[in-house]
Amino acid sequence: MPFEHIKYSSSASMGNNTEEEEDVDSKSSPMSYKERRREAHTQAEQKRRDAIKRGYDTLQELVPTCQQPDVSGYKLSKATVLQKSIDYIQYLQMQKKKQEDERNALRKEVVALRIMQTNYEQIVKAQQSQPGHTETRISDEVKFSVFQAIMDELFSTFNGVSVNNFSDLSAGVFSWLEEYCKPQTLKDTVFQILRKHHIQMRG
Repeated sequence: MPFEHIKYSSSASMGNNTEEEEDVDSKSSPMSYKERRREAHTQAEQKRRDAIKRGYDTLQELVPTCQQPDVSGYKLSKATVLQKSIDYIQYLQMQKKKQEDERNALRKEVVALRIMQTNYEQIVKAQQSQPGHTETRISDEVKFSVFQAIMDELFSTFNGVSVNNFSDLSAGVFSWLEEYCKPQTLKDTVFQILRKHHIQMRG
């Protein structure tokens, strides 16, 4: 009987120990789970911060104005990097629009020049088809001489334009163009020069 009592007591004691261990495990398991969650959250937050830092570093490498040091000599703040990046993007957009406008203007100019070329070609063909038309070959020396005489005449009038500053130059150029470069004025100038060369060649 005592032996059975001891055996029972031992079994009961072992059972109690097992229950206590289970209770400890059950109490410690939620704590470990919380720690694991906290650790995972910490790692995710660190990855997010690293990604943001890499993004700011990339912006500083790509944006020219961000490569310049701050006036205070310290590293640029994130707010400054963002603002400089926004300003640079707006600048690029303005440059893009300007280039598109210039491209469109050049396209229109090309179209106009092609139309002029076609018209002049038609004029030349019409003149060549007239009865009694004979083509006269003119040497390059004569062409250059006529061109030089025209340029000398224009320069003699342009020489009076003030070039003291940009404002005077701009005003002078516009006035000169209006006075000496009108179609009729240029026509008269060229006609006089051609007549002089014709007389010289005949003489």
